[in-house]
Amino acid sequence: MQESSPPPFSIRIFADGADSAAMAKRYREGFVRGFTTNPTLMAKAGIRDYEAFAREVLGVIRDLPISFEVFSDEFADMERQALRIASWGSNVNVKIPITNTRGEPALRLIRSLLAKKVKLNVTAILARDQWLGLREVLNAEDDVIVSIFAGRIADTGVDPVPMMTQAVQDFGAFPKVQVLWASPREALNIYQADACGCHIITATDDLISKVQSLGGKSLSEFSLETVRMFYGDAQKAGFRL
Repeated sequence: MQESSPPPFSIRIFADGADSAAMAKRYREGFVRGFTTNPTLMAKAGIRDYEAFAREVLGVIRDLPISFEVFSDEFADMERQALRIASWGSNVNVKIPITNTRGEPALRLIRSLLAKKVKLNVTAILARDQWLGLREVLNAEDDVIVSIFAGRIADTGVDPVPMMTQAVQDFGAFPKVQVLWASPREALNIYQADACGCHIITATDDLISKVQSLGGKSLSEFSLETVRMFYGDAQKAGFRL
C-alpha cells in the first residue's frame, strides 16, 4: 500500500462502495483506513456473485478492515452466512442489521457470533434505544463496530450531532467498540463526526475526493474559483443578452 498524506482528523475514514477498481485505488493511495459495502451498493453496481466480488477485493485489501453484510432475513441463516463471510479473511467485519425486516432484534444472534469470536459491524442503527439494547449484550472484550446512520437521522430533521456524541459516551466502557458515523451527506459531516469523538466515518468516493481537494481551502480563493467557473461556463455556452 502506498502512503499519501494522512487526513487531518483523528477519526478514521472508511471508503463506502462496491466498485472494486475504486476500492483498490483508494487502498493504494493510503488515505482511507478501511472499507465498507452493503447489498444495496453491490446490487446497484451490477454485482451478481457476492463471494467472488468479496474475494476479489480481499485479494487486494489484506491489511485494512473491510465489512461485508449478511442478506438473509432469518437469524439462523444470518448466522450461517456470517460464519462463512468471516472465514474469508482476518480483516473482515461481518455486518449484521440491528433487526430483521420484521423489526425483531438481532441481539441474540449478535451475542452468539461474538461468542464465536466473529468481528462484527452492527448496522442500520438510528435510535438510541437500539444501541443501548446492543450495549446490554456486549462484553468488554467484544470487537464491534456500531454503525449509526447519522445521515438518515439528519434526513428526518433531527440533529445527529448530540446523538452521536451521546453514543460515544454510552460505549465509553467498551475499549474495542468503535462508533461509526454512517451515511454522511457532506464533507462537514466528517469534521462533525471527528469533533463528536466518533472512531470511524464512512464516505463515498465522491465525498473522499471532495475532502482531499477542498479540506482547509481558503474561502476567498474558493469564491474566486466559483466566480471563474460561472464566467467560463457562460462563455463556453455562448450566452448573449
